[in-house]
Amino acid sequence: MANSLSKRRTNKRSSLHNSSSSPSPPPTMTKRYFLLSLCFLLSVFFILFITLKLPKKTTSIQPFPSSHISSIQVVNQFPHDPNAFTQGLLYAGNDTLFESTGLYGQSSIRKVVIRTGKVEVLQEMDSSDFGEGLTLLGDRLFQVTWKKKNGFIYDRYNLSKFEKFSHQMRDGWGLATDGKVLFGSDGSSTLYHLSPQTFKVIEKAIVKYHGYEVHNLNELEYTDCIARISPKDGIVLGWILLPTLREQLFQAGNREIDVLNGIAWDSEKNRLFVTGKLWPKLYEIKLHPVGDPFHGSIEQLCLRGQAFRFCRTIV
Repeated sequence: MANSLSKRRTNKRSSLHNSSSSPSPPPTMTKRYFLLSLCFLLSVFFILFITLKLPKKTTSIQPFPSSHISSIQVVNQFPHDPNAFTQGLLYAGNDTLFESTGLYGQSSIRKVVIRTGKVEVLQEMDSSDFGEGLTLLGDRLFQVTWKKKNGFIYDRYNLSKFEKFSHQMRDGWGLATDGKVLFGSDGSSTLYHLSPQTFKVIEKAIVKYHGYEVHNLNELEYTDCIARISPKDGIVLGWILLPTLREQLFQAGNREIDVLNGIAWDSEKNRLFVTGKLWPKLYEIKLHPVGDPFHGSIEQLCLRGQAFRFCRTIV
């Protein structure tokens, strides 16, 4: 649009210049006419410029509804392996969790007892694989790996690996399911719908917050928030704020911990569990809507930096 306006101004000036072939008026009149024309053109340009800018103000980020923002209450604390670089977490039934851990040479799939933190079953991964997101569909556990376009399928009962698969995402970050399809993320703003049979992309949704694309889905490095995302259209439906958990661990002397990572939902007892990379604690939490109005900024708390980053997604 700016080029178009510049072109119009150039054409108008050209027409004024071409008109000089006709008999010239007195010098004073010519100068006055030129100044008036220039002022008029500048005024028109300014009005058009302001008009074109106005719609952008209406699309600027507005405060997120307080009813969609939740704080947390810690209900229980349980032991957690402080050497586990948690990447994926999900409820396995009977007060146990499936957990995927990362780092080269340390990646694994494990089944953990919630109350004690004891690892009941362990499947270590090849040293060349960096474990990432994990989800359960039927009797099969699906896991993706970092910086690779492949993943693994495990038996949920003994964690034996029985299949390797390739996917069409550019990388493997997060993984979830609704019981029918797999939802995957690769660090971009795209939420992929994958076939659990062929692992081909069925559909894509661009995740957005107030019209802005949200990049680095499943990246936990910059924020202590959880974003709830609609898998249908990628719109952010709500936020869960958890900044106090890591702060409390730091204050207790746990200086080696990394970022918040790992969310597990127990649909049987309606329990929500969270932990982090190298955290010595697993937390059972409850959600509480924040007061209205919300005195804070989602941009500052959860979307630090020029590119929006999410700590974790719930679909």
